[in-house]
Amino acid sequence: MKFVDKLIQNPVYIESLKEIEAAERERVFCCHGIAHFMDVARIAYIYNLEQELGLEKEMIYLAALLHDIGRAEEYNTGVPHEQASKKLAVFILSELDYPREKFDLIIRAIENYRNREIKELYSDDPSEQLNVLINMADKQSRNCFFCSAYEMCNWSEDKKNKFIIQ
Repeated sequence: MKFVDKLIQNPVYIESLKEIEAAERERVFCCHGIAHFMDVARIAYIYNLEQELGLEKEMIYLAALLHDIGRAEEYNTGVPHEQASKKLAVFILSELDYPREKFDLIIRAIENYRNREIKELYSDDPSEQLNVLINMADKQSRNCFFCSAYEMCNWSEDKKNKFIIQ
């Protein structure tokens, strides 16, 4: 996965990860570092395989590794992180010289992954499928059922992940 390898060596990506880590150092709730990004990538790829969607592994990993990269900007300025993540992802994917047709699918998935009115996984639109995969994997990556901050969390009960598999 040559573009994933280039991503994790990209100075802007690395600096963004460090900024998120610093901003979340005292955070008791779910954090948004590389472990979370990798969990989302792996879970999304598993869903892709199980549902036989045929999306490219590298594209799924890139979307997952970039979906929350704007968290530090959200903490610093209040800009919603999906907007900040989209802006950073556009810059970083451009630097990586990632193919434009796939580039746009990733950007749309990052921009829309928090959309609670997700259509469905079985759409014929790869952009929609990637969006749904990242949304599902992001939620499944959270171990709410074993979280020490469960009672303090502002997620509603129906939003919390209470099971290993949904």
